[in-house]
Amino acid sequence: MSAAAKERQEQEGTGTRELTSVLRFVPGTLASLLILLTIEFLFNLRVFGVPMLETQFYYAVVALMLPLVFLLWPAHRHASRTSVPWYDLLLVVVTFATCGYFVYRAESILERGWAFAAPAEAVWMSYLLWALIIEAARRAGGWPIALIAGLFSLYPLVADIMPGPIQAFPSTLEQAAMYHTMSTESVMGVPLQAFAGLVIGFLVFGVALQMTGGGQFFINLAFGILGHVRGGPAKVAILSSGLMGSMSGSVITNVMTTGVLSIPSMRRVGMSRSFAGGVEACASTGGVLMPPVMGATAFVMAMFLEVPYAAVALAAIVPSVLYFLGLFIQIDAYAGRYDLKGLPKAELPSIRKTLKEGWYFIFVFALLIWMMIHMQREAVAPFYATALLLVINQILPYHRWGWKHVGKMLSSSGKLFAELIAILAGIGMLVGALSMTGLSGTISNDLINLAGGNALALLLMGAFTCFLLGIGMTVTAAYIFLAVALAPALVQGAGMNAMAVHLFLLYWGMLSFITPPVALGAFAAATLAGSKPMETGLQAMRLGSVIYFIPFMFVLNPALIGQGEWNEVAVAVGQALLGVTLFASAMQGYLVFVGSLCAHRILQWPIRTLLLVAGLCVALPGGGAVPFTHGELLVAGLATGLPAIVLAIVLNRLKARQTAP
Repeated sequence: MSAAAKERQEQEGTGTRELTSVLRFVPGTLASLLILLTIEFLFNLRVFGVPMLETQFYYAVVALMLPLVFLLWPAHRHASRTSVPWYDLLLVVVTFATCGYFVYRAESILERGWAFAAPAEAVWMSYLLWALIIEAARRAGGWPIALIAGLFSLYPLVADIMPGPIQAFPSTLEQAAMYHTMSTESVMGVPLQAFAGLVIGFLVFGVALQMTGGGQFFINLAFGILGHVRGGPAKVAILSSGLMGSMSGSVITNVMTTGVLSIPSMRRVGMSRSFAGGVEACASTGGVLMPPVMGATAFVMAMFLEVPYAAVALAAIVPSVLYFLGLFIQIDAYAGRYDLKGLPKAELPSIRKTLKEGWYFIFVFALLIWMMIHMQREAVAPFYATALLLVINQILPYHRWGWKHVGKMLSSSGKLFAELIAILAGIGMLVGALSMTGLSGTISNDLINLAGGNALALLLMGAFTCFLLGIGMTVTAAYIFLAVALAPALVQGAGMNAMAVHLFLLYWGMLSFITPPVALGAFAAATLAGSKPMETGLQAMRLGSVIYFIPFMFVLNPALIGQGEWNEVAVAVGQALLGVTLFASAMQGYLVFVGSLCAHRILQWPIRTLLLVAGLCVALPGGGAVPFTHGELLVAGLATGLPAIVLAIVLNRLKARQTAP
């Protein structure tokens, strides 16, 4: 495995210490306290007699989870993975005491405006918390996040001497420390608020679903439904990884979980190692973009947009369907072109038995979706769903838990919570720095001027920046930065739909997982497939090629995310489905109902090129930044695609006659 893949796997939680003796109970204990505290706050139970202040709750969340980072993540990669050194134990105590101070002083911070004028002791505690957060972000998220968060947090100190567009109002070290730690615009800002208010419950639900057998259920169901069709194991990877994304929210975790079963099965039916790895990488990447549970970034997006999370999930349905359709068509075309069969039915799980033993997983998902969309209670919905899941799980005999399972679930949850808290607190200071200097209100104008007022140029700038940030940072961190810096320019300056713009940033932040030279998702899949990492990355890029265009499609035509009249939405979705089908088929050289597009060694390239162009013309919306109308693009697509299809049919018939006995 490459060094980059190893580093990202450590960031995903696989590089943590294995705690021994009494310390092994600490993550689970702190996670259980956090879950109980969250339930008390969200359900307003008033266990303490009076309702907890919102900021006090946020400080308490940090106080419980930030110390855990120093316990679980070593200071450097060569440190012991079993024993905890004295200095890390000291950091745990210092972090807990520092955060505890802010919990205790939360009321004074709010009522007396300590974010702008605080007593000396609070300032010194702010310095300490500032440093602890940067170090925690380094351990849990890696050097790129620590450097970016650290440098940006110091930016207000030198804002007045920075060049032109990024010059802003300066602050003293004391002012910066107070603002970062005691305002609701920095550490305690939108990223942390989204985590505390929404993400905790969904993470608990995902861990519980996985540990009660939900992951195996969805994999077995996918094998039972699709395992026997041509290219079946690859199609299983799409379905199972799409469903698994709702549980893990992590590309690497998806690859390592479903790839263990899907990649060997793909190899059995004749798919190459690099192709099998590329399929799994693309499927796992798409899983994080698939509603109803899309990972932490989508919850942060809902907070930025000030809309219910259900609105984000609904908007993401069509883009994710288009992505998975493109992937499915490419796999089917590959299998059709090379005449690859599925697995024997006798070797596949029984659909009847799978549903009999795991029906309640579907039922629990249905409850979750109903509470989010119909009742609009997304903050508490995962807690109800988790409770129902555990009750049914204990009644049925298949996956009953003992106390050991409870402890494992809480411990796994604690690791997830600690990692996200460290990263989100660090990135929160980046947002705080822009807010403190006033740059968040002016940078969008500078970007518009830089792009010459051209919306398409702004989108291309955003896509490129998103991709670069996604290489060195987590998707959440990259999204947050651009949501503050670039999104206002696209929404207010270019007049684009806010939901579409924010989804655009999310999609492009994900692309670094399947795009060389980094392609961390593909590199992880390559280790399971035994293929060359770069070759697997190129296959993943080819298989997932439609994802490079989908963000432009829905940002230029918000009807693809359900924004508009129903007839407009229906037409846009129908054309997008047809366009994606043509594009994906051309990529692999096989079109359903037509057959191979490669019947002639030389003519295959004009045919495939014409179908690629036709697919893009049919799928892409016209008007706005595009210099053609929707109707003109559709006509152009039909004019280029139909002759290519007719020529492919003729060539296939001629070849059939030549090979006939």
